[in-house]
Parts: sequence; structure tokens; C-alpha cells
Amino acid sequence: MWNKPQLLNWVANLLFAVAFVLFLYGVLYAVVHLPIFPLREVRVEGELKHVTREQVKLISSRYLQGNFFTVDLEKTRDAFQKLPWARNVTVRRRWPNGLEVVIEEHKELARWGNIALVNTYGELFHAASDSDLPGFLGPGDGVHEIAERYAVFSDVLAPMNLKVIEMTLTPRRSWELKTDKSLVIALGREEMDSRLKRFATVYAKTLASVNGNLKYVDLRYPNGFAVYRAGGLPTVAKPAVTKEVAVKAPVKDKKKEVKKPADAKKVKAKK
Repeated sequence: MWNKPQLLNWVANLLFAVAFVLFLYGVLYAVVHLPIFPLREVRVEGELKHVTREQVKLISSRYLQGNFFTVDLEKTRDAFQKLPWARNVTVRRRWPNGLEVVIEEHKELARWGNIALVNTYGELFHAASDSDLPGFLGPGDGVHEIAERYAVFSDVLAPMNLKVIEMTLTPRRSWELKTDKSLVIALGREEMDSRLKRFATVYAKTLASVNGNLKYVDLRYPNGFAVYRAGGLPTVAKPAVTKEVAVKAPVKDKKKEVKKPADAKKVKAKK
């Protein structure tokens, strides 16, 4: 080896290159860790209604370590992401001495039972809210589905001056709505939109036929629906005595029977 000058020159050049790279790395490391590049500003942007200035200051004091070059952006993003109302967070450096944090907040749509809130994307999140929100009930995999149907059903009920305050999706995928006027609407599992729209077209006439005291509507019929109105004195042990009014389309379906509540009187309304 020692009698091969070409090989020795190659090894010497390689060692010189490695030493030069290590020297540059050391210089750069020392420069970026100098106190001449401190973080002086954290700018938080976004339409913020729930994230407070105090929360931002607390996170900045606990998690923003290092200077402009050495601060851990991923760790900082995770810290802001843990805020209850933060749905999505992005963090980037802002030359020469700042950070820009963009926070997308959750927009609450409803309550998921008593355990969480539902945002407008149909996602669950855990936060406190004193807003008057509708309640969603259903299986764990039905959150997004319920959120989507809520918008559709609300649009249909809006012309009737009805507002959904509770939506229930059973494990068998059967739907039931409760409105702000104590009206319960059973939609079933199929053709929910068409059933609700059919009821909406005759809502005013139906309401007049029961003297405005409409309490329950069963739309789970192919050619019509049944409505119930409260009557008599309600008790704590059982529902109030009701009267049933069957509203049917021209085609009569003999295979379906309307189940009457206990002690009910039946009245047929003919067109």
C-alpha cells in the first residue's frame, strides 16, 4: 500500500473531504444555536372563537424551546393540536424571528349524547359548549351519517317552521326525529327523504285536522302515514291518552296495520 502513491493520494483526499464536511457541520451547528436568532413572535391566525390568548401563551412558554432554526415544529403543532377546540393546526417559521400558527377550530353542530360534541364534518370532539344544540343518538359508526342526514331533514322541515332538536339512529338503521314543538316523526329505514317530503306537502292540512295538537307521526307506510294527537290528562306512569288519525293515499295497502296506543280512539280522515 505504501508503495502505491495513487492510492495514498485518494485516501488522503477522502479524509480531507470528510474533515471539511465535519468542520462545516460544526460551524453551522454553532451558528444556528447562537442566541442571535431567538423566537420573538408567535402569530396565531384563524377564525378563533374558543382558543384564548392565555392558552396560546401557556403552550408557547412550555413547548417553544430553541431559536428560530432549532424549534421543533412537529412538537409545537402537536401541542396546539391538543387544544379541545383545535381541529387542524399548521405551524411554519416566519423569518426572521417568528412562528406562524394557523388553527382551524371545530364548529359545533350537535351533541353526541352526553359524552361529546359533533362538528360540521361529522367528527366527534371533546369540549365544553353552552350553545343550544340538537342531540344525536346512535351507534358509534353512525356519527357522520347522522350529521349528513341532519342537514337534509332540517331543510325539509324548515318550511313547516319545525326545528330538529333530537335525531336517533337505531342499530337497525331506523330513523326518528323530535322537533322543537314536541312532535316525534318516525321515518323508518327506507325512503326517508320522500316520506318526509310527502308529509311536508300535507302538514298544514294534517295539523288543522287534529286542531294543531300533533304529537306523533308514523311515516313508515308505503301509501300514507298515521298521526296521533295528545288528549286527556297525561300521567307520569304512562303516555297521555291519544287519538289516532289515519291519513292514506288513494292506494290502500292491506298488508300494513297501524298499531294503536293504549286506550286510543280511531278516526279516519277521508279526502
